[in-house]
Amino acid sequence: MELSSISTTPKGFFNSSSERLLLKRLMLPIWYGGSLRMSPIKGTNGPLSQTGFLVRKENRVQVSCIQKKDIPVIQTRCMDEIYDALADRLVPTAAAASNPHLKYIVGLAGPPGAGKSTLASEVAHRVNKLWPQKSCSFDSQVEPPDVTTVLPMDGFHLYRHQLDAMQNPEEAHARRGAPWTFDPKLLLTCLETLRNQGSVYAPSFDHGVGDPIEDDIYVNLQHKVVIVEGNYLLLEEGVWKEISSMFDEKWFIEVDINTAMQRVLKRHISTGKTPDNAKWRIEYNDRPNAELINKSKKNADLVIKSVDW
Repeated sequence: MELSSISTTPKGFFNSSSERLLLKRLMLPIWYGGSLRMSPIKGTNGPLSQTGFLVRKENRVQVSCIQKKDIPVIQTRCMDEIYDALADRLVPTAAAASNPHLKYIVGLAGPPGAGKSTLASEVAHRVNKLWPQKSCSFDSQVEPPDVTTVLPMDGFHLYRHQLDAMQNPEEAHARRGAPWTFDPKLLLTCLETLRNQGSVYAPSFDHGVGDPIEDDIYVNLQHKVVIVEGNYLLLEEGVWKEISSMFDEKWFIEVDINTAMQRVLKRHISTGKTPDNAKWRIEYNDRPNAELINKSKKNADLVIKSVDW
């Protein structure tokens, strides 16, 4: 079947109801801008609603939905193109937010080694750069404030003294990074404060010391988009499920687990671990955590295919 093209424009300016239906099917916000191209997936038979479809952005970014899984997948040959596409996705929200307390909170999850921190910071940087071009209230004589910031989940690790106080301290330290070595209640409180008050102080994590630093990150009223990144943001168990409900959008960055573990291995070695110790930690802790995290992908609104750096 020949490819057919459609164009999407900001909310309220669609040319036909079919465009709205397509975006609803993709679960993309209706303010999503850009030119999209739709075609059936090669090798499929029958109606598109049963087999799936492929959407291509002009810069070769692909968004696809397969069968009954209504989770779009964005992929391309280069991560820079993905960063640009995600920034384009978020800029209208930042530029249109006139309410000083309004926050658009994105939850970005994925296994260790998926590139969450890099993706979050790159997208935030691009949104901050693009926002003045979209905002009608921007004064060209004044340098615009950042409208997007990143809130890492790392700051919500339990302190080492809390691990020491557990029934099996040795196991607790060996499994640091597992869900039960974080303080999800504190993270939930932080997000609730951000949502209700428009600003919040949050902890960061000092990798040199190995403990959180309280009130080291300040999300202020000027930040319209907040990208929260961390491993377990889309889990369905206990407090994690409440955390997941706080997000306006939920993204999951997907990567082959062996590729991710190779990245984590290099990271461990770069921080001073011996190769044998790094491999042991991966098999004992990082890989089981990654397998658990990958199960939460089904709770995402958008899946992002990681490309090797």
